Amino acid sequence: MNRFALLAAAVLLALPSFAAAETWTNVPLIDVACSAKSKVKANPDAHTRDCALACSKSGYGILTPDGTYLKFDEAGNAKALAALNASQKADHLRVTVTGELEGGTIKVTDLRL
Repeated sequence: MNRFALLAAAVLLALPSFAAAETWTNVPLIDVACSAKSKVKANPDAHTRDCALACSKSGYGILTPDGTYLKFDEAGNAKALAALNASQKADHLRVTVTGELEGGTIKVTDLRL
């Protein structure tokens, strides 16, 4: 019985480390600095690549369909900046992001513009 209790405790302690990855598809990519602006929230597809690059130091995130803004972790910020630099899109910056949501931050494992 004692071994069973130890095994059960080990399994329960390990559960949080097995958080499932989520995917957000075709959602607007917005820099943190512009995320609170009402005109950006009202029409995120009008937010330009030039603005997103100019505000890169603030970091990036996505606007979910329900209007919630989720920030990226440092790895996600780097992936977003690289995707923006490689893109020629002027606006309509939509991404597909895969990662784990912890609080209001996504630990990004994959990002595609």
